[in-house]
Amino acid sequence: MVAYPWLASAVTRSPLLIAAAGFASRLPWLVFTLHAGVITDRFDRRKLIVGMDFLRGVLTVFVGTVVFLNRSTFPSLNELTKMTDLKTNWPIYLTLLVTAFLFGLAEVLRDNSAQTLMPSVVDTENLEVANGRMWSAESLTNSFIGPPLGSLLIGIAIFLPFYFDAGSFFFAVALIATLKGSFKPIAKVGPKAKINFKAEIKEGFVWLWAHPLLRPMAIILGSMNGLGTMVGAAYILFAQEVLHTSVFIFAVLGTAGAIGGTLGGLLAPKVSAKLGSGPSLWLALAAAPIGSLFIGMTSSWQVVWAVTVVESFVAILWNTITVSLRQSIIPSHLLGRVNSVYRFFAWGSIPIGMFIGGGLVTLMEHFVSRESALRSPYLISVVLGLLLWLLAAPRLTTAKIEAARASA
Repeated sequence: MVAYPWLASAVTRSPLLIAAAGFASRLPWLVFTLHAGVITDRFDRRKLIVGMDFLRGVLTVFVGTVVFLNRSTFPSLNELTKMTDLKTNWPIYLTLLVTAFLFGLAEVLRDNSAQTLMPSVVDTENLEVANGRMWSAESLTNSFIGPPLGSLLIGIAIFLPFYFDAGSFFFAVALIATLKGSFKPIAKVGPKAKINFKAEIKEGFVWLWAHPLLRPMAIILGSMNGLGTMVGAAYILFAQEVLHTSVFIFAVLGTAGAIGGTLGGLLAPKVSAKLGSGPSLWLALAAAPIGSLFIGMTSSWQVVWAVTVVESFVAILWNTITVSLRQSIIPSHLLGRVNSVYRFFAWGSIPIGMFIGGGLVTLMEHFVSRESALRSPYLISVVLGLLLWLLAAPRLTTAKIEAARASA
């Protein structure tokens, strides 16, 4: 989370190219998600997770080696906050672009397998608590332990975080491989039967599209994610040039997600029970545009940190409710495919939003100052986010959520 953005910003200062690297990593959510769902419903989900984490470890070793061999070509990382004009290092940039896409392919299949594996180890009534605890642990390690460690390692040598990251993937492979039990989906056909991607994707798509709650929920989440990545497309440049963060302060910003996410994971089931599922989702919808307004108007990294804590909390609140709902109401033999169709709508907007965000900053630079251009996605997302909240809130009620659980 620290090393990749800083490496990209040391290779190019173009908002569009920075966004394109993010676009490449998220493009698989648009082009591969549906196929990943079919694969998830055919094969042992534990083995899929192990295989994809191993592949990501190998890719990270490759990137680390490329960075190591070219370490003398990068500018000093602490100079980047004042550097707006840097000739793009095309060989390194294209390496990042291709590996980002391959990382994305592995992530799509790995994450879909992980979400569909959860009901195999947790009873339905405990899914919200289990998902909340898992996301708390994930937030703690991804955003609280990882970024400061990343800033320490990158301060020693720019290639070190990549080798450390690769080691963590291989360690994860060893852990997942030790899970006991059966993780093969309850399928109508065996894994050796010929896969008809078109027919099997259609079966998952038809089920989701006919569902009165999951269909609008997927579209709403897709809109939220599109707006979120639009503002985050050039976030590394915003942090460096507007907030004037060092590598360490950028890592400290990352801890906000850990604190908000950990609290969200622990408290989400209680908040959902207290407020109701519907109002909890409304809260998550409203937090995004309000947070964008604060960030778009400030030059203080401390304000951004505080806003990110709140946004991370409500994001985990949303995930805990909606993922647990999907896991409990989608039939087991369709879980991989329906989940992938849902994520196609919910995550397929991410590369689109990222591309729009980078293009918007690049376009605005022709009319306003670079700082104003970097702020513009945040301010535009305020208006669009409030409009989304007005349209979506009536479709997400506690009564509709409980009715979906009861009918399942």
